[in-house]
Amino acid sequence: MIKHIVMWNVRGDDAASRGRNLALVKREFESLRGRIPGLLHLEVGVDESRIDYACDLVLYSEFASREALAAYAEHPEHLRVKRALGDLRSARHQVDYEVAR
Repeated sequence: MIKHIVMWNVRGDDAASRGRNLALVKREFESLRGRIPGLLHLEVGVDESRIDYACDLVLYSEFASREALAAYAEHPEHLRVKRALGDLRSARHQVDYEVAR
């Protein structure tokens, strides 16, 4: 199994616009549940700590295999989400790693 973790900071001119952008990112990624073969688990969390070095949002997902993760990257539903979010992010960090089941 492959764990795929992505963290973002999102753009926004004020707290209200950042909040709307965070809600949009969360909603869009959660819409992928059950739509992508090999995507076993997906959750999206918005940071509550508000510490200065924290990211705004995290995507935690599990894939059946490296091939399933690679297929996800090119899947039409994932590409739809990427288009919907445009350039909302101001920073992005990613870690992918394999674990034994």
